[in-house]
Amino acid sequence: MMGRMDELPQYAERVLDVADRIPPGRVMTYGDVAEWLGEGGPRQVGRVMSLYGGAAPWWRVVRADGVPLPGHELRALEHYRAEATPLRETAAGPRIDLRRARWDGA
Repeated sequence: MMGRMDELPQYAERVLDVADRIPPGRVMTYGDVAEWLGEGGPRQVGRVMSLYGGAAPWWRVVRADGVPLPGHELRALEHYRAEATPLRETAAGPRIDLRRARWDGA
C-alpha cells in the first residue's frame, strides 16, 4: 500500500484511505465518502475510485441507489456474498440494502 501513496494525488490518497477503512459487509456511498472527508462530492469520489481504486475494496464504495457498479456487478456480488453484505432483491436484480449495510465511518 505504501507504494501507491507516492504517485497519488492527495485527494485520491484520502479517498482510498476511507475505502480501506470500511469494514467487510459494510458500505459507504460516494457521497458519504465525500461528506466524511469534508471535501469534493460524489462525482469526485467516483472518479478517484475509477482511476485508482483497483487495489482498494472498491465494492464497498457504492452508488446511492444501492445498484452494484455497472460492468462489475458479478464481481461485486461475489464480494458482497462472501462478506455477508446486506442485500435486497428487486425486479432489476440484487441491490445493497443501504439501511442495513451503510457504515458511518465511526
